[in-house]
Amino acid sequence: MSCSRRQFIIYSGALAAVGGVAGHSLANTMKVDGVRYGMIHDETACIGCTACMDACREVNQVPEGVSRLEIIRSGPIGTFPDAEYHFFRKSCQHCDNAPCVHVCPTGASHIRKEDGIVDVDADLCVGCMYCLAACPYQVRFINPVTRVADKCDFCRKTNLAAGKEPACVESCPTKALVFGNLDDPDSPIAKRLVKETTYRYKQALGTSPKMYRVPKGEITS
Repeated sequence: MSCSRRQFIIYSGALAAVGGVAGHSLANTMKVDGVRYGMIHDETACIGCTACMDACREVNQVPEGVSRLEIIRSGPIGTFPDAEYHFFRKSCQHCDNAPCVHVCPTGASHIRKEDGIVDVDADLCVGCMYCLAACPYQVRFINPVTRVADKCDFCRKTNLAAGKEPACVESCPTKALVFGNLDDPDSPIAKRLVKETTYRYKQALGTSPKMYRVPKGEITS
C-alpha cells in the first residue's frame, strides 16, 4: 500500500503519541456515569458462519470494502476427523482506557459517559487518522462515504436506539455473543463473567477492553 508524505507524518505523529502514552501506562480510566456496555464472544460456541458480519453490514449500512466486524478463522487444530478451527472476533474493544481517545486532537473520538461506548463524532472528525494508528487492535477505518473515522459502536444509532441488542448478537445462531451492562450484577453478561473463564485480548497494554472472550484452547494474549 502506498503512503504519501503527509500520511507518513500523520502516522508517525500518532505512533509517537501512543509511545508516550504507553510509557506512562496510559491515562486514567475514564469514568462512566450510566450503564457500561460490554460483550462476550464465546469462542467455544462460534461456528464462523459470519451471520454477525452480514447483519452488522446491513443494519449499519457499512460500505463495501471496509468492515466494522470480522470473524477470523485459524487452524485447523488437530488432525482429521477431529480437526477444529478457531474463530476470533475482530472489532472495536470499547476500551475503558482507549488510546484512540487519548490521541484524538479534536475530541471526535470519545467515551460516552452514559454507556461507556467508544464513539466518533463525525462533525468533529477531520480524518487525520491518528486514532487508526493508535488503536492496538487495528479495528478502525476511514469510511469511504463519510470520509471520517468509523468502527463498531454496538449499533448505538440503529438497534440500540430501537431498544434492541446489537445486530451481531441478534443474528448469531449459536448464541455465541452476549451483550449487556457490565456493572449490573443481575445482567446475563455479568453473571457469565462470574462463573466462566474469560480473557481480554492484549489486556496487558492497560486498555481495559470491554470485549471478553470465552477461550477455545490456548488463550491468546
